[in-house]
Amino acid sequence: MGEEGSGDTVHLLCLAASSGIPLFCRSSRGGAPTRQQLPFSVIGSLNGVHMFGQNLDVQLNSARTEDTTVVWKSFHDSITLIALSSEKGTSELRLERMLHMVFGAMVLIVGLEELTNIRNVERLKKELRASYRLIDSFLGDSELIGDLTQCVDCVIPPEGSLLQAARDYPVYLPHGSPTVPHRLLTLTLLPSLELCLLCGPRPSLSQLNPQLLERWWLPLLDPLRGCLALGPRALPDGFPLHADILGLLLLHLELKRCVFTVEPLRDKEPSPEQRRRLLRNFYTLVATTHFPSGPTEKTEDGVRPAQMPRACYLVLGPGTGWQLVALQLGLRLLLLLLSPQSPTHGLRSLATHTLHSLTPLL
Repeated sequence: MGEEGSGDTVHLLCLAASSGIPLFCRSSRGGAPTRQQLPFSVIGSLNGVHMFGQNLDVQLNSARTEDTTVVWKSFHDSITLIALSSEKGTSELRLERMLHMVFGAMVLIVGLEELTNIRNVERLKKELRASYRLIDSFLGDSELIGDLTQCVDCVIPPEGSLLQAARDYPVYLPHGSPTVPHRLLTLTLLPSLELCLLCGPRPSLSQLNPQLLERWWLPLLDPLRGCLALGPRALPDGFPLHADILGLLLLHLELKRCVFTVEPLRDKEPSPEQRRRLLRNFYTLVATTHFPSGPTEKTEDGVRPAQMPRACYLVLGPGTGWQLVALQLGLRLLLLLLSPQSPTHGLRSLATHTLHSLTPLL
């Protein structure tokens, strides 16, 4: 299994829980889709050990070998998803959330009824092919972080609150409406920018142009162009950030929104790809260890318990010295990647000042 999954490879297996019949297998190597498949014997073994545990009332969630991380997840006692990753630093949290998104993509395309009451396996296999492109996007590397944080990635345009061709798809909502389809309408506002609407039977696609585009969106095209220009920077040009900050992740835990950028000081090490990986791994550590309740926690009065940690930091080494700090104030959680010269004793002060500066934006 380790040899098959070597070379930073991610495998995703989908099986019918009752029979163990594979519905599909998707793979990614180095962030790009690949045709590499796991042998049927390996697929059978991975499913068999999971079923063996279930028969003994033991829930097998994850396992690690020398070079591979494996996560199992069953949905509605009908679908079993298995993720295997040989990527360095891959966490069980990342793979588990990926499996939830994969099942959500399956529900989005075929509906929950088809997945919980499988009548014809071959027909279901064909129907699920429409979800492959979306599912493959979950297996590769992303410049964003919403897949891990389960928050909406945001950019902060300089205009603040300000801001053709079209499609009409039937879709199911994994949580809100898994059995009755809604309509997903997409309209192109600008190159690389689409407006997505979730609707009932009305309005028709032909009515959207006079009712929606001309009245509400055409006046906002210039601010939208400003949003596109931000790209992965997320923050407006000239926004004051401390010179030691190499990357940041800001989450609003109640609104489920986040701002993620590794663009400051691009001419310094580490590379943007390394910065993304470091912040993603640090978020996993923070969400599972130091702030284990993560962004979903919400108490009746909106205040976290007094015994919960407020801040933590990590210094990487040997030889690098890059520093990571996390600070939570109220409903906002800030993670920073800092250069080695930033003094350790000043990390909390720097993070507090940065969080106060960013608070009006998110």
